[in-house]
Formats: sequence, C-alpha cells, structure tokens
Amino acid sequence: MTAPVFVVDSLGPADLPGGEYVLDGPEGRHAVSVKRLRPGEDVVLTDGRGRWAEGVVRAAEGKDRLVVAELTDVREEPPGRPRITVVQALPKGDRGELAVETMTEVGVDAIVPWAAARCITQWKGERGLKALAKWRATAREAGKQSRRVRFPEVADAATTKQVAAVLAGADFAAVLHESGEIPLATAELPAAGEIVLVVGPEGGVSPEELEAFARAGARPYRLGPSVLRTSTAGTAATAVLLARTGRWS
Repeated sequence: MTAPVFVVDSLGPADLPGGEYVLDGPEGRHAVSVKRLRPGEDVVLTDGRGRWAEGVVRAAEGKDRLVVAELTDVREEPPGRPRITVVQALPKGDRGELAVETMTEVGVDAIVPWAAARCITQWKGERGLKALAKWRATAREAGKQSRRVRFPEVADAATTKQVAAVLAGADFAAVLHESGEIPLATAELPAAGEIVLVVGPEGGVSPEELEAFARAGARPYRLGPSVLRTSTAGTAATAVLLARTGRWS
C-alpha cells in the first residue's frame, strides 16, 4: 500500500453505489483538512478487517467531505500465517499506547493486555475501560498510518489464568524472559497456526506466572544480550518472528 488509508464501517456492494463513496465525519475531516487531499489523488478505503478498495479523489468539499470515485472491486487481504499474538503486560503511563502503536506498525495480528502480578498500572472500573479504548484507538490509527488494511485485534484485559488458556491453544508459545536458554531468533517456529508471545512488566514475570505458563506449554526465550523495556520488547520480538516465518519476505 502506498496511498493513504481511510477507515469505513463496511465495504459491501451496497456501500459503493456507482463506484463512488462519500467520506465524511472524522475520516473525511482528516482527509480534507489534515491530509489536504485534492482531486486526482489516490486513496484506499478499508474496513480494517482485511477488506479494501482503491479509488481516486473526485472532489474535496468543505472541511470534512471527500468524494472518492473510480473505486476498484473490493478485495480481501487474507490473515497472516502464522498468526502472531502478543500478550502485553500493562506498562505505566503512556508506554502502553507506544507498545500498541509500534507493534501495529511492525505487523502484529493481535494484542492481549495482561494484568500481571508485578504491573504498577492496574485497569479497574471506568479507568480500565478508558485505557482499553485508548489501546484500541491507537491500534486503529497506527494501522492507518502504516497503510494496513487488516488492523490488529486488541482483546479485553486478561488475567494470568486467561493468558495461560490462550497459551495452551497456541501452536508455539513463548515467554520473553532472561532465564531462556534458547534465543527467539533460533526457535523452531510453525509455518501456520498461532504464535503467542508473552511480554512481562517492568518488574518481570513472577515465578508463579512462569510456572503457570510452563504448564500451559510456554517456554522461556530470550531476545538478545540486552534487556529491553516492556514497551519495546514486543515490537522487537514481533519483528524477529515476522522475519523468521517468512511474512516479511
């Protein structure tokens, strides 16, 4: 993808009458007032779930209305194989959004927020709902910025028990941890199915959590000789996995 990406609610035949689409609301405002798109420029419309169509700007009207014409047939990008899910322990401050943003730009398929025992940040009540909404909004915006048409899913916050259940269903399950004797860069990975990777909090994964994850089939792996922050480790690890599985080839 090289043209700017804009998100629409759905992309079915009824949504594109006569091969045109009127982009309005926040997306139209971004296209007209921020991107300052003009007639003749190429754009991509997507539902963020893999369906997309290319078009050409026919008119920019007012401050928030873009008319897109010459739309191609709707295409669908298949899900990545293998699918890569990162279980991300809750970082403090805005580092959670940073982790989501960079993992999305790199190409992760799903993110599971994890309330680890040693997390300083805890998502509870209304505050937790707002934090989750921020993560999902960040994934959407980063998906657009990186010209993706299939955005990562951001799940509800999970407990350690729930994370263990996710790991148990994976075709390859790993925990980034300094006790790992095998580098992630040399691990034997599946060509399809699901890869699930756990990134712990700044305080580290507790022995009890490591034991629970081991029972679920997850082994500890290391990235390299240096210790990364929780907000960057998932991005680095996802890049390694994408390169190793051939998805970046």
